[in-house]
Amino acid sequence: MLPLDRSRRSWRLLPTVCLFALLALPLIAMGQDAAPAAAAPAVAEAAAAAAPAAATAAPTIDNGLTAWMLVSSALVLLMVPGLALFYGGMVRAKNVLNMFLCCMVAIGVIGLHWVFIGYAMAFPANAPLVSIGGWNILGFDPSLILLRSFSGAEQMYRLLTSGDATGALPTGVPELAFVMFQGKFAIITPALIVGSVAERVKFGPFILFMLIWSTIVYCPVAYCVWNVQGALWTYGVLDFAGGTVVHVLAGVSALAMTLVIGPRLGYGKTPMPPHSLGLTLIGAGLLWFGWFGFNAGSTIAIGGSELPSFMGISAMAFTATQVAAAAAATAWMLIEWIHQGKPTILGFASGMVAGLVVITPCAGHVSPGAAMLIGTIGGAVCYGGCRIKQIFGFDDSLDAFGVHGVGGALGALLVGIFAFRPVMGGSEQFMKQAVGLGATAIFAFVATYVITLALHKTIGLRVTKQEEIDGLDISVHGERGYHLEDNMFGDASDTAEGHPDARGTAPVGAMASVPA
Repeated sequence: MLPLDRSRRSWRLLPTVCLFALLALPLIAMGQDAAPAAAAPAVAEAAAAAAPAAATAAPTIDNGLTAWMLVSSALVLLMVPGLALFYGGMVRAKNVLNMFLCCMVAIGVIGLHWVFIGYAMAFPANAPLVSIGGWNILGFDPSLILLRSFSGAEQMYRLLTSGDATGALPTGVPELAFVMFQGKFAIITPALIVGSVAERVKFGPFILFMLIWSTIVYCPVAYCVWNVQGALWTYGVLDFAGGTVVHVLAGVSALAMTLVIGPRLGYGKTPMPPHSLGLTLIGAGLLWFGWFGFNAGSTIAIGGSELPSFMGISAMAFTATQVAAAAAATAWMLIEWIHQGKPTILGFASGMVAGLVVITPCAGHVSPGAAMLIGTIGGAVCYGGCRIKQIFGFDDSLDAFGVHGVGGALGALLVGIFAFRPVMGGSEQFMKQAVGLGATAIFAFVATYVITLALHKTIGLRVTKQEEIDGLDISVHGERGYHLEDNMFGDASDTAEGHPDARGTAPVGAMASVPA
């Protein structure tokens, strides 16, 4: 038994070793840059001696726009605890802390990844690293590793330029504000994926998955869609705030991951209702609040000719976000009311998120009237999308694919119809959107499937049966989300499978015997 125990301990340490190895890659790259950098001081001294002894003018910072971008960045970060509450309320009580942490840990791990190497891969301004047939599909700027190029007194305040491939103009916003804003998108995207594999995924290996996925899937797609050199940007694909980069990637990747890991124990047989819909509704409200920064803050990528209308476009995106979410929530509630006979809190909250997802790629491109129509369509389509799993039998636990995958894809297509700036929607733009959607969805699914399968076959991505039965809060973290009397949330009442029911309390029907 002793050699076996040692082997198990070694495998458990592997995710940690891999994590540190991945984070060390930028440091290795920095070391490789050391030799050419050695000549830099001499060059700098020579340039300084030749330059006139005049003070360099500081860049002109637009304080209003910069303040808005900083606030928008903070709003997007608030969406992560909102997501934790939204997802956490939908799982069983024995897994609520695990779900909270699976979402929140991205703030730390992916927040560091973005500074280490993520921004250097997604938004380099140098020549592309990989180009096929004139289409740039991968970029990398070593000077952006650990944000080194912002270290000097002058570089620290350098301004972000407009979203133009040529003739870009300064926006008045420090690029560091843009780095932080985009970093929040990188943080929340892999956190969305965990909703599909809730209540059964290993915590350590999932962190490793997020790091690998962000490097191989998220950053290259962000480069292709949002970088002015990227293949899909130059092709003309519109994605105002992340319908493709965030929601399609997360939703399709969630589907691939759940297909590899498989369903929860008792799925389809044991009732697994949400343990706290109050938390879910509060989380949806926080997501809605934070989404105003998510969408309206994305105006930062507009072209130079539209910079005088910056806040006007932000106001348009803000309005579209509100209108679409309201329309989708109402549409979902009414459809559910007709279909199921009762309106539910979970349905209304899901409709809110569906509307926010579907308007994301459209927000700054469509009118308020179009936003209302897009939200209504989105609420109806995502209501059906969440029932796809029942048809095909896969366990998309918290509907990450049904809402984010389906809603993101729908929004990516509808912007091709309803856009009126900076180009008019129509058949040509719709086809461009379809090409961009197909390319990113296929790439994300295949890449995520391979990553997940490789991790699952080596270190394992799924907890043991007993850990799943006991609940991940106590088995993985050694904590409980609730400490109430035994007859309400204890372990006294078990189902036929020998574990607490969906609420982590008592089997269905047993609550009738519990005193009020």
